[in-house]
Parts: sequence; structure tokens; C-alpha cells
Amino acid sequence: MPKVAAGRSAHSAAKKGLKPAESFGYMVNYLARLYARAMGREMARHGVQVGYVPVLLALWDAEGQTQSELAIRARIEQPTMAATLTRMERDGLIHRKRDLHDRRATRITLTAKAHRLREPLTVAGRTINVRSVALLKAVSPAQFLAALHEVAAALARD
Repeated sequence: MPKVAAGRSAHSAAKKGLKPAESFGYMVNYLARLYARAMGREMARHGVQVGYVPVLLALWDAEGQTQSELAIRARIEQPTMAATLTRMERDGLIHRKRDLHDRRATRITLTAKAHRLREPLTVAGRTINVRSVALLKAVSPAQFLAALHEVAAALARD
């Protein structure tokens, strides 16, 4: 039977009740909230909402995607992507341009303002990443990241 905490099996933990600190789901959710708060503070210094980050990363990687392509690449649901793009356009970070070959499609491109933000936002994100794993003792940052990818892959199958 898989171990939950030192000397406790998953079955005995279920019988006694799982403590938040022993729950993978709780701890990952808590970590995500802490990370979002730290990122939010840094992004706000540059006038950017933290929810824009996945879209900016996707567009910095490959500009000119459609909304559907961006939703897939950024792993954001379509309705959320539509609302995010509307806000980003309002904030002067993106342009929407009709596709020259398919008039039904609209391509999303970055403004000069968004291009200027790439370096400071990347530095801010890397700084938070380094700070977030600085106290790791049980595993290396690379091992921790690999484990997170493995967990994500396991859950993505559902």
C-alpha cells in the first residue's frame, strides 16, 4: 500500500482523516495560490495581470496564433481565453488581425508594449522560481520540477 506519511498507509490515513499538510491536492493548491500571489505582486509592478502570463508566454513563443490555438497552447478554457484577450486588448498588449488566407480567422499579435515587457516579466518570473525552491532539501529543483510534470501527466489522463 502506498505511503502517505512516515509509517501511515493510504488506507489508515483515509480512516483517520487526511490532514491538509499530508494531502497532495491541498499542498499543490496552496502552493499555486502562494505562487500566484507572488507573481501577481511582480506583474502588478509592470501593470500586468497575472492571468495574462500564460498568454504572453504563448505569444512570445509563437506570435500570430488564433484564439483557439492560444487556448490549447496556454491550457486555458475558450471562454476564459476570450475574456482574457479582450482585457489584454483593452490594456494595449495585443492586436487582433484578420488572417490573410482565412477571413474567418483572427490572428493575435503582440503590441510593442508587450514586447518591451518580455525581459522584465521574464526576470521577475525567474526570480520567483529561484526563490520558491531555494530552501528545498529533500530533492533538487530539477527533481521537484520533474515530479510535478509526472503528477500533471497522471492527472491529465483523466
